[in-house]
Amino acid sequence: MRTARLLTGTALAVASAALCAAPAYGADVDAGGAGSIELYPSTVAPGAEVTVNTASCEADDAVSGDAGAVGAGSFTLIPSAHEGDAVGHFEVPPSAQPGTYEIVVRCSSGTRMTGDLVVTLTSTQESRPQTQVHPRGSVKTGVGGALGPDPVQTAAGVAALAVAAAGGTWLLHRRARGDGI
Repeated sequence: MRTARLLTGTALAVASAALCAAPAYGADVDAGGAGSIELYPSTVAPGAEVTVNTASCEADDAVSGDAGAVGAGSFTLIPSAHEGDAVGHFEVPPSAQPGTYEIVVRCSSGTRMTGDLVVTLTSTQESRPQTQVHPRGSVKTGVGGALGPDPVQTAAGVAALAVAAAGGTWLLHRRARGDGI
């Protein structure tokens, strides 16, 4: 029952992450003015780098970010030539647990903006080409399993099973005739 809940929770987290693959936008929480931040990607795996940008601060504002909720600490946003945005980066720690974390950006003029970062076990970036991985080899379960791709080993296994089946049939036939064993 616990395994089923764990698998269901993981499946729901991956599905919700796939729906959240677009950049996240946060609304200004101060009454001082409208503002927003963009997180790209908004859904990441632990160890990934996140870019944060905003156009809500004044040109002469010092802009700082706080990703302490996810364990990345503070970071600085610097002015960019792209439409007057301030841009910063931080890395999600490899030890980050799956969940939704609030990222905060503050302008020195007092504007405070937030955005949600979703951390999942797997990244769902649309910009990265997805490659399909096909399984190879045998399963290493420790309790039997496939012999592997070696045809000699496979033939030896089939031969051993055939000899065992023939011997068992011969013994049952002798017993049924009353020859004794």
